[in-house]
Amino acid sequence: MLHNLLNSGRIRLTVAGTALLLLLVGCTLGVSPADGNPSPLPPTGIPSPTPSPISSHTPAPTQTRTVTLTPSPTATLHPLMIETMRRLEYPGSPIEIEQTLTSGANYHRYLAAYRSEGLKIYAYMTVPYGDPPDGGWPVIVFNHGYIPPTQYRSTERYVAYVNAFASRGYIVFRPDYRGHGDSEGEARGAYSRPDYTIDVLNATTSIQKYPLANPDRIGMWGHSMGGHLTLRAMVTTDVVKAGVIWAGVVGSYPDMLERWRPTVVPELRPAARRFTQELLSTQGAPKENPDFWNAISPISFVADISGPLQLHHGSTDTSVPVSFSQSLYDAVTAAGGEVEFFIYPDDDHNLSQSFSTAILRSVEFFDRYLKP
Repeated sequence: MLHNLLNSGRIRLTVAGTALLLLLVGCTLGVSPADGNPSPLPPTGIPSPTPSPISSHTPAPTQTRTVTLTPSPTATLHPLMIETMRRLEYPGSPIEIEQTLTSGANYHRYLAAYRSEGLKIYAYMTVPYGDPPDGGWPVIVFNHGYIPPTQYRSTERYVAYVNAFASRGYIVFRPDYRGHGDSEGEARGAYSRPDYTIDVLNATTSIQKYPLANPDRIGMWGHSMGGHLTLRAMVTTDVVKAGVIWAGVVGSYPDMLERWRPTVVPELRPAARRFTQELLSTQGAPKENPDFWNAISPISFVADISGPLQLHHGSTDTSVPVSFSQSLYDAVTAAGGEVEFFIYPDDDHNLSQSFSTAILRSVEFFDRYLKP
C-alpha cells in the first residue's frame, strides 16, 4: 500500500464514518531538530495594520477529559498512560509578557511566560495587527521538535514556520517546554515522562485565557517530537479543534522500540537508551505486557481524538520513519476519523524541498477548521 502511495507522490484522503478503533502497538526514540529557516512564503497582500483594542473573554475552564478506555481493574496507573493524563487538570495561568520583540510584517512578537505544574515556562508568541474577528483571533499552539535543551533559544529555529501562520491571522504560541532555554524545570524528555505534554496542555489553557484569543478556535501544529506531543494532547483533552503533524513520532511505543533507529542526531542515542531501559526494566517487553504499552500509546486512543488531522512526511526521512505517519493515518481511518496524509517523494525530515507546498497546505487546513 505504501509503495503505491509513494509512486503517486501524494495522499489526500478525508475519511468519516463509523469503524472499529484500531489498537496498535509500537515505538522507538529519536528526533532531529528542524532546519528552522526554509524559504519564506510569498507576500500575502494583507492590508496595512491598525491598532487593536483589548477585548475580554470568560476565563477558559480547566481542561479535563472523560475516560473511555481503561486498563483492567488490577492495573497500576502509570504517569504516561492516557487514562492517567485524562484524570489530571491543566489550569495554565494568565500569560505574562516578558519582552516585546521587533514586530513581524503584520504581527506583534513577544517573549511570554505561563505556569505549568508550578514552573515558569517561556513561550514565543505572535499576535496579528488590527481588529480581531468576533470572539478573538484563532490560535495555533506550536510544538517544536527535538533541539538539545541547552542549545534551545525561544526566538531561534522554526522562524519561517511561525511566520507562515502568524502572517495569516493567527496567534501563534510556541511553548519552550521545561528545561529548555530559560524555562524552569528539568528537561527529562518527551517519551518516558509526560512532562512536555503537560507543559503543552497548560500552554493551551493559558492561551485560551489571553484576551485577544478565541478560546474555542485552538489548533495545534507539531514537528517530529512535537508531533508526538500534538497527538498525545489531542487524545487527552478535547480543546484542540484541528491538528497538523509534520514527520511526527506518532507510531505506537512498540513500533518506536522495534523500528525506530534515528541516524541523524547523536545526542538522542543516550536518551533513547535511557528511555528503552527505564520502561523495559519496569514494565517488561511489549509482548510480555501489551496492555501497558497500548495504554501509553496515543495512537491506541484515536477514536477519541479531539479534531481532524493533517499529516505530512518525507519519503526519505532518516530521522523518523514514514511508516509512523502511515500507521497513524490507518488508525484514524479505521476509527472513522477525519485525516489527510501527504507523502513528499525524496524529501527529508524537515521537508526542505517541499516546504512551501507543505506549509500552504497546513495553513489551508487550519483556515478550514479554525476560521468562520
